[in-house]
Amino acid sequence: MASDMISSAGFFVDWDGNSRSTDDPGGGYLCDVDTVAKYVAVTTANGTLVHEATYYKTLEAVARAGIKAPFVTGSHPWGKPEEGF
Repeated sequence: MASDMISSAGFFVDWDGNSRSTDDPGGGYLCDVDTVAKYVAVTTANGTLVHEATYYKTLEAVARAGIKAPFVTGSHPWGKPEEGF
């Protein structure tokens, strides 16, 4: 984890347009969060970057940004079977 990144609860939008918690991104992924830069790096357990997103403190903040992204829990799969997931 980069020294300027801290772990912080919040939300981001995944590549399928779903809102996810930074504490429970699912798919075996982890989140490194920089609240100042409003940045989320989603990585594999070994640190490979798989997705970058904007950090939102609340789901209401996602909606205020004009984004319609349904919230899903970590048990919801990333990607679709036809995409190889």
